Amino acid sequence: MQIRDALPEEMDEAAAVIGAAYSEYAASMQPELWKGYRADIVDVRSRLHESELLVAEHEVQMAGTVTYYPPGDRDGRSSWPDEWAGIRLVAVHPDFRGKGVGRALTEECVSRARAIGAPTVGLHTISIMAVAMALYKRMGFVRMPERDFRPSSSIVVEAFRLDL
Repeated sequence: MQIRDALPEEMDEAAAVIGAAYSEYAASMQPELWKGYRADIVDVRSRLHESELLVAEHEVQMAGTVTYYPPGDRDGRSSWPDEWAGIRLVAVHPDFRGKGVGRALTEECVSRARAIGAPTVGLHTISIMAVAMALYKRMGFVRMPERDFRPSSSIVVEAFRLDL
């Protein structure tokens, strides 16, 4: 498996991987909330001015993707301090689950953050993403309830941090 920066011509494929990876959560959300969330997560191009889109390639197929935010100003959309790195949308295509793709993508983000001296990496997830949450905890991420947020009354998006 190779983790690398996405190429400009791979944006649609990366969006499709995210859509496929997150589609299992549609039934857990109110239809209007899911519709808006899905539109946001597959819009990979809108984040490129402040982030890096990474892909996991397995035998010339895109197995997964992640959005990595280096430290710096994020247009005020992030709840993380400017000096922190951030991770968003670790997505593993269903055909590649159980092969270490999510861990490899997350480790690459942590490695990039360490390489530039970021003190901390932050991320958000929700309880229905139990596999991801368990991975982050195994990797040493710890809860930060003070940075949780609620996009609706029925969903709590939980914050985690990893001090480097």
